[in-house]
Amino acid sequence: MSLPMDDEHAALFTVGQVADMLEVQQAFLRRIDTQQVVSPQRSAGGQRRYSRSEIGRIQQVVTMMDQGMTLPAIRHIIELQHQLAEITRERDELAARLAAHTRGSASDERAGEGGDESSR
Repeated sequence: MSLPMDDEHAALFTVGQVADMLEVQQAFLRRIDTQQVVSPQRSAGGQRRYSRSEIGRIQQVVTMMDQGMTLPAIRHIIELQHQLAEITRERDELAARLAAHTRGSASDERAGEGGDESSR
């Protein structure tokens, strides 16, 4: 049985809870949402709800800001990370399809080698 807490993408945490966890201001969380750096999901009532995955991204944002990066620069870095992850996923999918195709072609060739002797 899987619980919502097991899902890193389940939006379970409020702005106040996340602010307390990460020792940041609630206004900071609203600002990074407004600037589309980390945008949490919304509850039925329109309240921000954060997942464990989003909390991890906020921790990254705080670290990058401590290193002197601006929010627009951080947003760009996060966008590039997402693009890289998507391209990597696509590459891995294509590599798996190519490997399956290559295995299929090799077994077709082996099947043809032991074929009809009279055709030689």
